[in-house]
This record gives sequence, structure tokens and C-alpha cells, in this order.
Amino acid sequence: MDTPSEKFLPARVVERRQIAEDLFVLKVDPGGSFDYKAGQYATLGLERDGKRVERAYSIVSSPYERALEFFIEHVPAGQLTPLLNVLQEDHPVYLRRFAKGRFTLDLKSGHTNHLLLGTVTGVAPYVSYVRTIFQDWKKGGSPMPGEHRLFCVHGSSHAHEFGYRDELEKIAAEAPWFKYVPTISRPWDNPEWHGELGRVDDLVRKYVEVWNLTPADTTAYLCGHPGMVETGRGMLQRAGWKKEHLQFEIYFIPGTPGT
Repeated sequence: MDTPSEKFLPARVVERRQIAEDLFVLKVDPGGSFDYKAGQYATLGLERDGKRVERAYSIVSSPYERALEFFIEHVPAGQLTPLLNVLQEDHPVYLRRFAKGRFTLDLKSGHTNHLLLGTVTGVAPYVSYVRTIFQDWKKGGSPMPGEHRLFCVHGSSHAHEFGYRDELEKIAAEAPWFKYVPTISRPWDNPEWHGELGRVDDLVRKYVEVWNLTPADTTAYLCGHPGMVETGRGMLQRAGWKKEHLQFEIYFIPGTPGT
């Protein structure tokens, strides 16, 4: 691998953890100072056939953590994820020096409720939000969460695809400002599952009502599968949410090559 330039940090893999057949967690030591806000993304890269292949990934970790953590779906026909999928500890990776992205918590509108809708790896920025706020809350010296509350509906096809379910349920049990609902869409493949059923967009109306969320006090965030994002946005707009109070990130565009 080339010597890192002014554009890249000399990052290295410090941990890899398998979640499901096509899902894994990768932790990377940035190899230098790397500043970011919860909800932003970093760009990783590797050499392939003499060319650098890069891809942006939402950061799971909190800015308080040294290692950068990523929840990645392995796309077998992709350009980068098959390479990342086989990396072992201490392997070098390219890391662009600056985080980017505007998918951060809305603290400007005056809204105190935050509805977080995500599918599979789309939970990544929400874990970053929650870890950051939870640490501040435990210390007792932060402007967040204050009166702010976070409500997360996280969907997948199968129960084993929830890479952060245990962590988020544990925080939700302790922190009164956070609610977490995992839901699966294929219960016939998960006979031991006793939780919520259906796709995320099937449950939007239900949990907006259960949690008493309104367009006047709630900003909604949608992250992950483009179908969920499109359908969820439409439902919320019809329920009165204005576009400026709907934030979204799509993790792939249908019909384009995988990564």
C-alpha cells in the first residue's frame, strides 16, 4: 500500500467481528487525529488491481472512542466489501482524513423528539448518537439529552442480523430518554422470535401513536434500504411532517453496481 498522503491517515484494522453470513463489524485505528460528529461517515479504501477503491461508511462508534467502528454488509460482487470482508487484525487501510455528512442530530429546530428509522446496517449512525449521548448522560454534564428523547425502530429480515440489539436494549433499559424496537419481516424463518413483526415502514404509524410523536415536536431520520426510506418519508409527509424535519441517508441506489 502506498505511503499515506496528506489526504489519508495510516489506519489499521484492530478488530473484525462476524454478525451474519453477509454482515460484519470492522474496527479501525485511524492512525492519527480524526474528528467527527455522531452521524457522520468516513471513507475507507484498499488497492484492487492497481487502483484504489474507496467507499463511505457511516461511523458506528462515538467520537469519544479511539477506534472507528463500521457495520458493513458484504456484497460479493462489489468492488470493496469483498476485500474488507477478509481483512485481519493489523492490516492497513486507507482512511480519508476528514469525516463528512449532515446526518447529525437536529438541535436547531427546537424539536425534542427524534424518531430513528433504520434497516440492518442503517442503524449505524443511531448507535453513534446513542453511545455519545449515553456517555454524556452518565457523566451528567451535557446539553444532551436534556429534554430530548430518541425513539428507534430497527428492522431486518432475520433476528441474527441485529448487530447492536443487545447493546441498544441494555441502554434503553437504563436511559429513560431512549426507546428501541427491533422488528423482523420473516417470522417464519425465526420461530424463536417473540418481538415486533413487520417491516419498519409497516410500523411507522403504530409507533408514532404509541410514543405520541407529532410533526410539531419531532424530527424523523430514515437510514438504510431505499424502499424503506422512500415509503417512510411519504407516510410521514402525509401525516404532516415537513421536508425540513425529515433527514435521510440511502445506503445504495437500486440498479447500480454494488460496493
